Amino acid sequence: MRLGEVRSAGVWAALALLLALAFAGPGAAGTFEGVASCAGSTCHGRAEGNGAHVRQDEILHWQDPSSQAGAHSRAYAVLGGARGRQIAATLGLGSATSAPQCLGCHATVGSAHGSQFQISDGVGCESCHGAASGWLASHYALAGSHAANVRNGMTDLVDARRRASVCLDCHFGSAAPGQFVTHKMMAAGHPRVAFELDLFSALQQHWTEDARYTARKPRTDSVRLWAVGQAEAVARQTALFTRPQLGSQGLFPEFYFFDCHSCHRQITDGPARKLTFETNPGRPIPFATPPFNDENAILLDAVAKTLAPESAAGFASASRAFHGAMGAGRGEAMAAAVKLNAAANALAGRLDHGYSPDTAFTVVARIAERTTAARFTDYEGSVQAVMAVDTLLGALVREGRVTVGAAAGIRGNIDRAYAAVKNPNTYDPAGFRAALGEAARAIGSLR
Repeated sequence: MRLGEVRSAGVWAALALLLALAFAGPGAAGTFEGVASCAGSTCHGRAEGNGAHVRQDEILHWQDPSSQAGAHSRAYAVLGGARGRQIAATLGLGSATSAPQCLGCHATVGSAHGSQFQISDGVGCESCHGAASGWLASHYALAGSHAANVRNGMTDLVDARRRASVCLDCHFGSAAPGQFVTHKMMAAGHPRVAFELDLFSALQQHWTEDARYTARKPRTDSVRLWAVGQAEAVARQTALFTRPQLGSQGLFPEFYFFDCHSCHRQITDGPARKLTFETNPGRPIPFATPPFNDENAILLDAVAKTLAPESAAGFASASRAFHGAMGAGRGEAMAAAVKLNAAANALAGRLDHGYSPDTAFTVVARIAERTTAARFTDYEGSVQAVMAVDTLLGALVREGRVTVGAAAGIRGNIDRAYAAVKNPNTYDPAGFRAALGEAARAIGSLR
């Protein structure tokens, strides 16, 4: 069962906007041949998914105008819309449809393009699968294999860490041109980008994991994708934070790395204050210091304690030291970020293996337990937490540990947790923690 069958419509709509505005794969060596080179009826352009080996209607899913699956095909078009024009005008970029700062994530970029390539295709097949010149002609050969395709230049998206890296290039950022959403861009109107590897994989799923699929590739392990995605996100955040050209914006730090809604709250000047700040036990920072956005670090800490306990203490220590260094100075923060980056990378390797069908139950319980839930004091981390719980419920359904009917029966509990993070301006940490706990207990009752 796909996650779309158990998620709330409102959250899907919000994610669709994020996907449409902010995703594309990295440039790479080789020639980009364009979507048209994949679209023949004998290839991936059929109207029905009735191919002998793969569905062959993949292009239909990619360009679906009404669903999240089609967000990649719309990525370039949104640059010419009202929001794209407004952002470009505010930043003095000229036309967004030709601005390098935008095209790095709203189109397929590379140094060489074939005769059928069109920039207007947006985030095409090769944005994720890699420039096709080396493998286009061989990947449909009867004697071909996934390993051979990878040797010929196809990006190995079966590898969880590689898949996460491709997504993160735009769903957090990279050092490549046009692949980093700055605080300045968000001030101009660009939405904050979001990332959760298993969710994004489900949104873009254009394959059926039948016997033909598993003869060539392993079945999807959602817990693995989710856990590795959290680790890779922390590794990417800290790696970019340490880069001098990205970590600062003039006199100020690059606020993109920090938690927006910890500072962007209602400002009043009445005689009686109303604090919205809550002390976070995972962040030993001075009062009123902008907190680093640790939404992925919180969940990685929880999953490490569950699935890699021998590495958990080291990661937790590195995370606390990083936050503590924020109150000391930039040099100290950079040094602590390097150590946290190493700990996250090590965890990514430790978590990159298969898990039993019951593992998701254990991880959901860990996310909602008191010591983890106490760290959900801010909006971004809470959004990531409810997505994780829903993602893991979807994994349980797909693995046959929970029936579709049982998942639908507790949908109200999940939706109440989503409602608690529907509006950042009215976010209530205590209310969210209560809703998350109810959702986790409802999932646990299905075990």
